[in-house]
Amino acid sequence: MAKKVAVIVAHPDDETLWSGGTILMHPSYNWLIISLSRKKDQDRAPKFYKAVELFQAKGIMGTMDDGPEQFPLEEATIEKMILELLPKDYFDVLITHDPQGEYTRHRRHEEVSRAVIKLWYYGKIHAGELWTFAYEDGNKRYFPKPVEDSSILNRLHHNIWKQKYDIITKVYGFPPGGFEAETTPKSEAFRKFRNPVEAYRWLIKKGNLGLTKQYIN
Repeated sequence: MAKKVAVIVAHPDDETLWSGGTILMHPSYNWLIISLSRKKDQDRAPKFYKAVELFQAKGIMGTMDDGPEQFPLEEATIEKMILELLPKDYFDVLITHDPQGEYTRHRRHEEVSRAVIKLWYYGKIHAGELWTFAYEDGNKRYFPKPVEDSSILNRLHHNIWKQKYDIITKVYGFPPGGFEAETTPKSEAFRKFRNPVEAYRWLIKKGNLGLTKQYIN
């Protein structure tokens, strides 16, 4: 049976940059792509839905604040939006950001990661596995690149990468030579967690939450 997979990201284009090749490699899967922001963005929203169509997926968008100030958002606010957008179904795999994001640094990526992991840990969303994007930029010393020793490393065939690159440049309209086009990874990396406790421990280790072991059963 085809797997049921939900990709939960902060912005339209995150799904393509960090996991677009993996989506294209598995056209038989039932993909749901959720962007928590830019629903009312008259430029980005149509581009997101065009990308979703090319991925042969379903898509939905939210209205999470993504203003230039990037003020911290209440965890409850992000968790509530995820629960409103994500169907109350069982997913074989959930895919989202890493607690430290994909580059140094983007607050919304980190906040979304924390929210998804906590919701899984507390049993409010249901999945067999959780994958988090695994990229790093050497503290801004270079463009984000896959973490080589991650749980999953998908090296993309050139044709798959080209489709992904075309979505970034021709659908989303990012210019060649810009950050997004130059970043577009030719390999995609993920950390795979098979149970919520494992993911929550990673969140404590990497998420700078100040949590202690007493919170883990």
